[in-house]
Amino acid sequence: MKISNFIVILYELLKIIVGETMSITLIILIVLIIIILIAIVGLYNGLVTARNKVKNAWAQIDVQLNRRADLIPNLVETVKGYAGHEKTVFEDVTAARAGLMNANGVKEISEANNQLSSTLKTLFAVAENYPELKANENFKELQAQLAQTEDKIAYSRQFYNDTVLMYNNKCQTFPSNIFANLFGFKEADFFEAAGEARSVPKVEF
Repeated sequence: MKISNFIVILYELLKIIVGETMSITLIILIVLIIIILIAIVGLYNGLVTARNKVKNAWAQIDVQLNRRADLIPNLVETVKGYAGHEKTVFEDVTAARAGLMNANGVKEISEANNQLSSTLKTLFAVAENYPELKANENFKELQAQLAQTEDKIAYSRQFYNDTVLMYNNKCQTFPSNIFANLFGFKEADFFEAAGEARSVPKVEF
């Protein structure tokens, strides 16, 4: 329905409800107030919808990050069976995993994720030196699962950042920014990969 048609219908309804005794000016004023209220509700609902989409997109990332974290202990134990003397590498990976699991907030989790990605590169660099390890079926399966999870994280990150961009635009652009500030809608953080961590850890040999 066009806005002009809506206004005409609303005007006629008000005339029927209040009768002809109410002045045209007052009826027009009421119509305008109703339209403004409808616009406010629409802007508010749009912000809520956009914020909920951001939360949903983040939940998808969280699932994949947890799945990767679950794979790492088995991966470390498998590599340790062939390269037990690489103690520092295993400690770094374990510490980075713990850092990710204990991180809170998008920025902190993003930094912890980048640290874990960096340590995983080191772990696979160590594995490169052990042909028997690379031929191990358990290692190859973990390797494949990790690669799939990394791909899903990359896809989920892109989707999340696109969703955050749309939400942040609503928080920044007029007139929705007025209601964002009024009702406490805060801009969301992007989930960023920094430096060398922008590339997915190499898990194929």
